[in-house]
Amino acid sequence: MHSSSKKAPHSGRLSLLWPLLLALVGACQPAPEATTEVEETAVTVATSCGDKGYLSTQLYGGIAREISWNAGELSCESMIRPDGRGMRLRITGDVAGNQLAIILALPELQRGSTGTESPTVVTLTVEGSGRFFSTPTLEACWSDIAAQDSIGDGDDRFDISGVLYCVAPLGEINGDAAISIPRLEFRGIIDWSTT
Repeated sequence: MHSSSKKAPHSGRLSLLWPLLLALVGACQPAPEATTEVEETAVTVATSCGDKGYLSTQLYGGIAREISWNAGELSCESMIRPDGRGMRLRITGDVAGNQLAIILALPELQRGSTGTESPTVVTLTVEGSGRFFSTPTLEACWSDIAAQDSIGDGDDRFDISGVLYCVAPLGEINGDAAISIPRLEFRGIIDWSTT
């Protein structure tokens, strides 16, 4: 009789612990949704310049470096210029462990258009360092836009490619250095719906 009275409370405690143990084991299992979200985010970042995006140039002066970024090594952002004229394309990639951003402002660019000798304001920044370089005048650089093709029907996103030429160096805004970019080839994505 003594042993049967001990078994009853013990089995009652086990029956209460089972749901708690099962809940703990379930909480340790990875959530499948999280894996899917991470994969989707990675794809978005890798294709922000399009599958064929690239930037190729040789920098001289304050930052002397050959750059050859492909689609998996760079990111693109775009916006319509504040005055509503033209477009800005910002291309970012890694240079010697630093994030370098090159911004091409094209005030005469129109949706879907191509053309030669389009005036271009160029700004180059080393992110997190406070170093900014920019063209002295609108006549210092120009771009030949070879293509600007719509990505989809009724879409505001366009695949743009071209070549930038600069005949004057980009002066450092808060210093006395300068960078020369004689030629820069690029391809990326611009979105005419962004402001």
